[in-house]
Amino acid sequence: MNLFDLSGKNAIVTGASSGLGAQFAKALARQGANIAIVARRVEKLEAAAKEIEAFGVKCLPLRCDVLNNDDIKNVVAEVKNKFGRIDILVNNAGVARSVSAQTQSDEDWNVVIGTNLNSVYFFAREVGKVMIEQRYGKIINLGSIHSRVGMLSSGISGYCAAKGGVLMLTRQLAIEWAKYNITVNAIGPSYFISEMTTRVSQDPKFGQILSTYCPMGRFGNEGELDGALIYFASDASSFTTGQLLNIDGGWTAI
Repeated sequence: MNLFDLSGKNAIVTGASSGLGAQFAKALARQGANIAIVARRVEKLEAAAKEIEAFGVKCLPLRCDVLNNDDIKNVVAEVKNKFGRIDILVNNAGVARSVSAQTQSDEDWNVVIGTNLNSVYFFAREVGKVMIEQRYGKIINLGSIHSRVGMLSSGISGYCAAKGGVLMLTRQLAIEWAKYNITVNAIGPSYFISEMTTRVSQDPKFGQILSTYCPMGRFGNEGELDGALIYFASDASSFTTGQLLNIDGGWTAI
């Protein structure tokens, strides 16, 4: 038996118009899952949908602003209506604002917390209702190394607060929903090449931080999160819940 086979499963991936979200959607599709991809940029979603459908699965592109709870409820209802059930949720949508704590605006704080933490809860809440009814579900949240550790350079207080919140939310939802055969886990990447990390990847000062604090001394590459994702999304992780797995080149081992 292939424990990692997702044939016939239905998944939602948020923040899937580019970057890690698009990679996650393709990784799930390669294992046979139908995918609902969710983001604000419809034109990018439609392009991604064509690539995903090339794996022989169904793909449903849906516009959603994760800061809008009505959008979240509507997306979950539409996916349930189109696919019949929801087996996997990947809470990937995220944003970073590099602003020192003493000068950060209320708006910046609220956007970072709203996107990286609040949307994780609200999507999990709405999808959780479907999974409880099914008595089955796999929820994978995107944490970070900053769910556990900070950074010497300033500017990510909101991001750290949100990702720390994702870790504890993951643990508590895992506890509450274990009796429904729902697992809730998180992936904690370090820095991967993506649209969101373009600026820091070109910053020589950040290169020095990377060489100092990451034993492997580099950014993560495309595909290096796929194994953890498929493990948490599949029945291979049937007795694993409430965990955050850091994929970080050894960063959090120091």
